[in-house]
Amino acid sequence: MTTLLVLPGDGIGPEITAGTVEVLREADKLFGLGLKFEFAEIGVAALKQSGTTLPDSVVERAKQVDGIVLGPVSHNEYPPVAQGGLNPSGELRRRLDLFANIRPARTRPGLPSRIGQSFDLVIARENTEGFYADRSMHLGPGEFMPTPDLALSMRKITRAGCTRIAEVGFALAGKRKKHVTAVHKSNVLRVSEGLFLECTREVAKRHPGIAYDERLVDAMAALLVRDPAQFDVIVTTNMFGDILSDEASEIAGSLGLAESLNAGTRYAVAQAQHGSAPDIAGRDLANPTALIGSAAMLLLRLDEKEAGGKFAAASRAIEAALDQALARPESRTKDLGGPLGTKAFTARVLEALRQLKR
Repeated sequence: MTTLLVLPGDGIGPEITAGTVEVLREADKLFGLGLKFEFAEIGVAALKQSGTTLPDSVVERAKQVDGIVLGPVSHNEYPPVAQGGLNPSGELRRRLDLFANIRPARTRPGLPSRIGQSFDLVIARENTEGFYADRSMHLGPGEFMPTPDLALSMRKITRAGCTRIAEVGFALAGKRKKHVTAVHKSNVLRVSEGLFLECTREVAKRHPGIAYDERLVDAMAALLVRDPAQFDVIVTTNMFGDILSDEASEIAGSLGLAESLNAGTRYAVAQAQHGSAPDIAGRDLANPTALIGSAAMLLLRLDEKEAGGKFAAASRAIEAALDQALARPESRTKDLGGPLGTKAFTARVLEALRQLKR
C-alpha cells in the first residue's frame, strides 16, 4: 500500500486537488498502484480549526506517508507567524528538507507556445536557501529593519546546498539530452554566486559525458524568450529558479500548465507552480493541469521505490492524457481559450486516460 497525504490548501486549491485525486484514483484502478489517500487541512481552514495554518500533526504525518499532494496556499493573506500564519509550502520544504524543486517546462502537442517554438527543458532550483527569509536562518527571519527607513535581507548559500542541487541537475540531464546550464549572477554577487559556481563546476568534472555551460541570470531571461530550445537542464539558486521557471512555463503556454515536484533524499511533495487565485475560487474556472502533472511527477518519483514500473507507466499515461485533452481547443479550460471548467476538463483527462490504457 502506498499512502498519499492530500493537503487541499486555499483559494482554488480544494478544486484542483479534487480533480487531481480523481485522476490519481483512476490511475490507481487502471494500473493497480495500491494507493491510499489521507486528507488534512492546512491554510485558512486549519487556522480556524487549530490556530495555525500548518499544524504540527500534519507535518508529522507528512513524514510518515509515501508522498504528499499540496494545493496552493494564500500565505500573503495569513496573519503574522506569531499568530499562527506559517507558510505551509515554505515550512514543508524546510522541515522535510525538500532541497530540490524540479520544474519542467515543455510545449504540448497542439498547444502553441507564446513564441511559436517547441521546446522541452527542466529547471532544478535550490529550494531551502537563498534570499527566502523563511529559509535563510535557523532562528528568526532572514529580513530585519534596524530603523523604520532601512530594510535588510540575508542570503544564505552553502557548499552542501549548492553541491546537492547540482548533482540533481546532472542526474536529470543524464536521462535527457545530457546538457546542464548553470545560471548565476557572479559578476555582482561574487562571493555567494562564486561559491555556487565553484560547487557546480566540481560536480561537472564528475560527469564528463554531460555538456556544461554557464549563463548570467539576466542573459538567461532574455535567451528563454528568444530560443528556449537550446536548453536542457538549468541549475540555479532559489530565487533565480523561481523567476525563470515561471517565465519558461508561461512561454510554453501558460502558468496553468506549470507542474513541479519538491524533492529531498526521503520525501517528495507534488505542488503546482502557480498560486491560489482567490479571485476565481469556487467558480469552477481553475485549470487543474499543473497539479495533475505534478502528481504524475510524484508517481514517477515513487517508481524509484516500487518494483515493476507500474508507477512510471501510470505517470506517463497521465501526462499523455493531459496532452490529448490540451491538444483540442474545445477540451481546454477557459484560461487557455477553451470552454471548460475545472470539473469538465478533469472528466476529459479521465476519459483520455481510460482510452490510453485500453
